[in-house]
Amino acid sequence: MVTVSIPADYGYCVLAAVGSSFVVAWKAMRVGAARKKYKIPYPTMYSTDNDTFNCIQRAHQNTLENYPQFLYMLLIGGLEMPRLCAAGGAIWCLGRIAYAVGYSTGDPKKRMQGSFGYIGTFMLLGATIKFAGGLLGWF
Repeated sequence: MVTVSIPADYGYCVLAAVGSSFVVAWKAMRVGAARKKYKIPYPTMYSTDNDTFNCIQRAHQNTLENYPQFLYMLLIGGLEMPRLCAAGGAIWCLGRIAYAVGYSTGDPKKRMQGSFGYIGTFMLLGATIKFAGGLLGWF
């Protein structure tokens, strides 16, 4: 039997998760504002003639596609390395913001401005693997 205790520093991971929810909400508001600006009615997901709207929508959609993995790695890996995971979570959030700002210009190549966010993802992945390996007695 393995006993897991929650370190006091785990609160930083919780704060990173809360911060990430603000990033996701900010992106949703940007999509709503773009719908209004470019007159794209609900439930249309993507415009047939407005690439700028599509880029803004895609930036949000891509974040939602990656969000479950981000959260589970942040919250599980954080049990082993809370400060590292909180830092990784902050990097991921900043990367997602830069990604959205670049992408929303209408030039999809500018989304790469946020590629540094993958550093945060790899930090979370490493901590989560270390946690799992510790539970299994590999490390």
